[in-house]
Amino acid sequence: MRLLLFLYFSIFSLTSYGQAAEVSGRVVGSDTGEGLPFASIVVLLDGSQQGGVLTDEQGRFQLGSLAADNYVLEISYLGYLPLTHPFRVGETASALDLGSLSLQPDAARLEEITVTGRRETVAAALDRKVFSLDDNLSQAGGSALEAMRNLPGVTVDPEGKILLRGSDQVTVLIDGKPSSLTGFGNQRGLDNLPAANIERIEIINNPSARYDARGLAGVINIIYKKDRNDGWNGEAALYGGLGELTERRANLPNLTDKYAWTPKLNPALSVNYRREKINFFFQGDGIVRRRVNNNTFTLRDYTDGSDRRDIRSQFLENRQQQLYNLKGGLDWSIDPANTFTVFALWQDEYHNDFGYVPYDDAESGERRRLWTWIEDERTKFINYSGAFDHKFSQPGHELRASYLYTGGGEDELFPFVDNKNGGRFLDGTFLTIYEYVNNISLDYTKPLANGTLELGSKTSLRRIPLTYTLFPGEQSILDPKLGSYSEYREDVYALYGNYVREGERLTLEAGLRFEPTVVDFTIDPENAYYSNERYDYQPLFPSARLSYRGGAAGAKISLFYNRRIDRPSEFFVRPFPKYDDPELLKTGNPALRPQFTQTLEAAWKQGGERGSVYAAVFYRSITNIFARILTTDANGEGQFPVFHTIPQNLGDGTNIGLELIVDRRLSESWRSDASLSGYRNHLAAFSGAHRYPTVQPFSVASSTGYTWNGKLNVNGDVSETVDLQLTAQYLAPNIIPQGKTLSRFSLDLGLRKQLPAQRLEFSLAATDLLNTFQIREQFAGEGFTVTTANYYETQVVTAGVKYKLK
Repeated sequence: MRLLLFLYFSIFSLTSYGQAAEVSGRVVGSDTGEGLPFASIVVLLDGSQQGGVLTDEQGRFQLGSLAADNYVLEISYLGYLPLTHPFRVGETASALDLGSLSLQPDAARLEEITVTGRRETVAAALDRKVFSLDDNLSQAGGSALEAMRNLPGVTVDPEGKILLRGSDQVTVLIDGKPSSLTGFGNQRGLDNLPAANIERIEIINNPSARYDARGLAGVINIIYKKDRNDGWNGEAALYGGLGELTERRANLPNLTDKYAWTPKLNPALSVNYRREKINFFFQGDGIVRRRVNNNTFTLRDYTDGSDRRDIRSQFLENRQQQLYNLKGGLDWSIDPANTFTVFALWQDEYHNDFGYVPYDDAESGERRRLWTWIEDERTKFINYSGAFDHKFSQPGHELRASYLYTGGGEDELFPFVDNKNGGRFLDGTFLTIYEYVNNISLDYTKPLANGTLELGSKTSLRRIPLTYTLFPGEQSILDPKLGSYSEYREDVYALYGNYVREGERLTLEAGLRFEPTVVDFTIDPENAYYSNERYDYQPLFPSARLSYRGGAAGAKISLFYNRRIDRPSEFFVRPFPKYDDPELLKTGNPALRPQFTQTLEAAWKQGGERGSVYAAVFYRSITNIFARILTTDANGEGQFPVFHTIPQNLGDGTNIGLELIVDRRLSESWRSDASLSGYRNHLAAFSGAHRYPTVQPFSVASSTGYTWNGKLNVNGDVSETVDLQLTAQYLAPNIIPQGKTLSRFSLDLGLRKQLPAQRLEFSLAATDLLNTFQIREQFAGEGFTVTTANYYETQVVTAGVKYKLK
C-alpha cells in the first residue's frame, strides 16, 4: 500500500529536467488531431542537415541538444503535405517545446494510396512489426487466425493456437486491451473473429514494462478499423466461399462422409461518425459456415512386447457453426484537455460438431470399436470499457484512468455413443464454464527535455468457475471420482515504471514491472486425484532497449532484454478430461506452475528507396517449462488401453533464433516481402509421473533440434484497378516433447479489383490452393509410438464485395 501511495503522489510531483537546448514536440494530423507515428523529421541549419529523427507511436519527438541558432524543421508523412517549420533556440534556453505541429492531408496523395499504397512490412521503431490487412488479399473473408498464417514468424498449431517465433505463449490484445474473445487465456477464439473489420495486426516481440509481463514470445495487438474523417464514413462487405474442394486422404472403411464443398458466408459492416467533440464507431460481422474441423489419422504402435494389437484410427469432426460480433463505442472530447471513451465488444457463437472415431486393427483392418458424438456448444463473450484521458498543456503529457471488464463462457453438451464388445453404450457430459475479469489501470506519461517517463499501475482480478456433470451409461468410461466443480482465481497487482532517453543517435529505454500474484484454485473435495491449490509469488520483470540510429541511410540497431512470465491457461489446469477420443484423453494439471523466460535480442534494420532489410537474433533461457506429456495407462479398459496427455513442468530449456525480413519494391507496380526464421531448441532431460488416473511415470530425454520456416508474399498491380497477391510458406520439421512435427507447405492466392469512382471493391482469395498444409506429428514413449496426420480443412476459396459508404 505504501508503494502504491508513493507512486500515486509521485505522478503529480514530477517536473521537467534536462540539458540545455533539448528540443521536443509532437506531429499531428490536422484532420484527426492525433499523433502521426514514425513521421520523418529533418533538422536544417542554413540549408545543411544537422540530423533527423522519427516520431514515436504518439507522434512525439526529441531532437537532442541544439546550440543557440535559427533552425528549420522539414516534416514529411505519407498521405500528408510536407511541412516546413522554422524555430529558434535562444541563448538561455534549457529546453524548447515546439508544441503540436499539424500536417494537412494531401487529398490527391490519399486517393493514390487508396488504390496502390502499401504499408512497409516492418515499422521503423524496430520494437514491433505492423501488418495491414488491406494488403493481405489471399486471406480476404477469413478469420483473424487465418490472416495470421501469412505473417512473418507466425505459425498456427493443430489446436488453433498461435506460435510466435516457435512459442505458443503469446499475449493477444484487441485495440491494446485484453479480451475474453481469445478464449480462457489462449487464442482459439481468434478463429471466431472475422478479419473483415480489422485494420492491422501488430507483433511486439519485446514489449516494454508498460505491457503486462505475460507472454514468452511477446504481444500480438489486433487493431479494429476506425475512420478519421469528419461526418459519416464506413464500409459494408459480403464474402462467400467454399472449402474442402479436394480430398487428400480417403476415410477409413464404413465411415460417415467427410464434409466437402463446405459453404461459408461472412457479412461485415463498419460505420464511423465524427463531428466536433463526438466520435461514434460501430462494427458488426458474422460467419455462417460448415467446415471439416478435424480429420486426424493416427497409428498407435505398441513396442512393449505385449500382445496388444496395433491400432489405426481416424478422428473425423464435421462442424456447423454460426457466430456474430458487435463492437461499438463513443469518444467524447469534453474540452481540448479531457476525453472520455466508452466501448463494448460482444460475441455470440454456436456450433454443432458431428464426430466419428473408428478403431481398426492395423494389420487385419477389423473394426474393434466405433465412437460417435454430437456436441452442442454455445459461447458468449462481452467486453466493456470506460477510460478518461487528461492532456496537460505540454504535448504528450497525459494521464489515463481506465476500467475494463471481460466476461463470457460456454455451455457444452457432449452426448456420445460407444460401440464396442458387440454392444452400443450411451454416455454424456455437460460442461459450464465462465470467465470474469476486472481490470483497473492508471497510466501516466510525461515528456522530458530529453526523453519520456511512463508510470502506472494495474489490478487484474480473474475468476473462472466451472461445473461438470456426468451422465454415465452401461459400461461407461466416465470417471465418477472427479467431483463436479472447480473455481480458478488469479489476482495480479502490477506497478511499472519506464524511462526513455532519446538523443540524436542513441536511444535508451529501461523499465521495471512488479506483478505480485495470488492464485487460489478450489477443487471439489470429491475429486480423488487433486486437491485445492493456493500459492503466491512476487516477481520482478525488467526490460531494456538500446537503439542506435545511423546517418542518412536510415540504418538502425537495437539491443533488447526482458524477463517475462507464462501463466498456464485454464484449460491446462482444468482437472477434468476431454472425452473427444476415449483412447486419447486430454486432462489438465492443477499443480502446474508458471514458467519464466529471459530474452536477449539484437535487431537491425536498413531502409532505402527500394525497400528495407530487417534482421534479428535472439536467445531465450526458459525455466520451469510446461508442456503436455503423453503416457499410456497399462490398465486402461482392458483391451482398450488409454493414452493420457497431461501438462507437466519439465525443467529448463533454451531457444536461439534468427529472423530475417526483406521488403523489396520490384518495380513501380510490384513489391515483395520475404521472411526466413530459424531456431535451435534445446530441452533438458526430465522425469516425473502423472497423477491421473493412476501414477504413470514418464521420462523425457534431453533433445536438441533445429527448424526453420520461410514465407514469401508478392503483391502487384495487374492493371490500374486490379491487384494480385501470391503467398507461399514452408515450415520445416521441429522437435516437441517426446517427438517431432513434420514439414508443411501451402500456397495462397488473392485478387482484388477496385472501382474508386463507384467506391466498390471485388476480391477473390484461395488459401492452401494445392491442399498440402496437413499437420503430421510423431511421438515415442515408454512402450509405444504414435504417428498422426491431421487433414483438417485448409483449402478455401472466397469471393467478396466491399462498398465504401463515403
